[in-house]
Amino acid sequence: MSDSSIGYNKSGHAVVFSGPDAVRCYQAAVLLSGISLLQKGIRPHRNWTMKRALAMVSTYTGKTYKHGDADQAKADLHVWVQMMKSALPTVEVK
Repeated sequence: MSDSSIGYNKSGHAVVFSGPDAVRCYQAAVLLSGISLLQKGIRPHRNWTMKRALAMVSTYTGKTYKHGDADQAKADLHVWVQMMKSALPTVEVK
């Protein structure tokens, strides 16, 4: 990892994702919530489809997912995000 970190404020909320690895972690977390919305019939953006979202998950996990594998994709991506969050250093933002 290169100069990446997650900055938290005093209340424990992440406020800064600094560096390429931290930004990639944030992107994966947004993708995770987007898939949850897609499963409920809500499109976070007009270009988001389940097929495209699952293809994006594949870039993180290295696995291929079909439309019916959304729950497995979410579980795999959640594990990836948690591993990245634990691997990235944290800083306190004032």
